Amino acid sequence: MQRRGLQRLLAASVFVALTALAALPVRAGMFDDDEARLRIEKLRGELTEQGKRIEDAAASASRSQIDLSNQIEQLKSDMAKLRGQIEVLNYELEATQKRQKDFYVDLDNRLRKLETATPATAAAPAAAAAAAANPAPTDPAAETRDYENSLTLFKSAKYKDALAALLNFIKTYPSSGLLPSAHYWAASAHFQLREYPKAAELFAKVPAFWPADPKAPDAMLGQANSQREAGNLKESRKTLTQLIEKYPDSSAAQTARQHLKKK
Repeated sequence: MQRRGLQRLLAASVFVALTALAALPVRAGMFDDDEARLRIEKLRGELTEQGKRIEDAAASASRSQIDLSNQIEQLKSDMAKLRGQIEVLNYELEATQKRQKDFYVDLDNRLRKLETATPATAAAPAAAAAAAANPAPTDPAAETRDYENSLTLFKSAKYKDALAALLNFIKTYPSSGLLPSAHYWAASAHFQLREYPKAAELFAKVPAFWPADPKAPDAMLGQANSQREAGNLKESRKTLTQLIEKYPDSSAAQTARQHLKKK
């Protein structure tokens, strides 16, 4: 639009100049030939200069419009990219918050059950063999105290200290009825420390050595979650499928079914 206005201005200027030139013969008698030629040359020079200015202005306006259009398109592209990045970040944040919420709700429920439950009386075959090889008696009060101290560290989110305490408990009390739970919480500490392969390995020991323990289904779910976080999606699906087959009526199996539907 601006360029068309400049073109119209140039055409008007040309028309005015030509009109002035056309009038010269009528008034030629008032000037001598030299003066007339000088005025003609002057008018031609002014006309040429004005034409150049108009062309330069039109070219400059055209370049400015192109530059402005390019800048607008670049800004639109940048805004689209930023919106996409924001949507991805929002999705990842919501997914992370949901996983953390689910984990801590589940953790709180299990701790409440643990506080009211009695320790399992049967140890795993591996634990029985270790106890036979090392029959030294243990202090039940010290055993309970050490286990509760480990869980207190875990509840306080001191996962590194809790892991060390739980691993020491497993080593110190190889025939304890609390071994399944100790393995479960030690694996959970590995998970919170993002040591997913170690967490999966320790979770797997619970259903392997204590298949009848109440912690076994939950340990298999923890194993599948650890495998997923480690990037082993195929193994994670396999573990979830085995969990459903082995403990179909457990709450962990219900969660496993939901995970399989999402994948």
